[in-house]
Amino acid sequence: MLDPTTDSPFRGLGLLAIEGLTAAELTPVLDLADQYLERTRAGERKLTLLSGRTLVNLFFETSTRTRTSFELAGKRLGADVINMSVDASSVKKGETLIDTAATLNAMHLDVLVVRHPDSGAVRLLAAKVNCAVINGGDGSHEHPTQALLDAQTIRRRKGRIAGLTVVICGDILHSRVARSNIHLLNAMGARVRVVAPPTLLPPEVERLGVSVFHSMVAGLTDADIVMMLRLQTERMAGQFVPSVREYFHFFGLTADKLKVARPDALIMHPGPINRGVEIDSEVADDINRSVILDQVELGVAVRMACLDLLTRASGH
Repeated sequence: MLDPTTDSPFRGLGLLAIEGLTAAELTPVLDLADQYLERTRAGERKLTLLSGRTLVNLFFETSTRTRTSFELAGKRLGADVINMSVDASSVKKGETLIDTAATLNAMHLDVLVVRHPDSGAVRLLAAKVNCAVINGGDGSHEHPTQALLDAQTIRRRKGRIAGLTVVICGDILHSRVARSNIHLLNAMGARVRVVAPPTLLPPEVERLGVSVFHSMVAGLTDADIVMMLRLQTERMAGQFVPSVREYFHFFGLTADKLKVARPDALIMHPGPINRGVEIDSEVADDINRSVILDQVELGVAVRMACLDLLTRASGH
């Protein structure tokens, strides 16, 4: 049990990445998220922990799930939540990240959640602001709270993460979700596989501690968890797959391909889902195996835990 006044596994500038965090640091976040989930389910949806604190969502890329989830998490903890629309802000007019940081510092924020299309931009901004920063996704680098909520989903359904075989399928090359999940799952003792065509894999991906497959049947054999990723066409410069139809034929998740996984294998997807591209509707909507909606619910609880712990760590 975390001490409600001091303990926090987070260090430094905030929660910028999963890479480098240990199971001992990650587990308390999941434990606290469990507590927030139960309180929410029991009807406690307006707490005062962050009363008088200010949370700003600064999103340089569009987002529905992540931004809404952080907004809800902040409001449930009693924070004042501001969503800054970059399209309508000075940033669109040429203001630099450094200028943005100075402006934000003048507002005396407590927590800043940032999503940015460039890898490393969130860390640069975090070094220039006087508040806790959460990486809401930066380029193809990391998306730490998504990995935490995915881990929470697995742990609640399976009772553990250590020893499970988790298969991440799809556009690994462009996916910050994949990177954060690989770091977290390895830290927590899972066996991680990736399945993708060679064009959608990072160079020397094996160095991340994964087994690589180019066949869905081979990669899914005896899998406990199947995590599907969408094709991130907005990050693709050039042709990475011959056609969507051919991609679905070889790498889309169908009931037939899933037969080689364990009978109780869970299906996950960070969203948004592209039905008929990376996953068949029959599989995505399988009430016994799909935990996609669980991921959405747990996202709020995990982000409540992160906001709680970061405000303790920063002293804000």
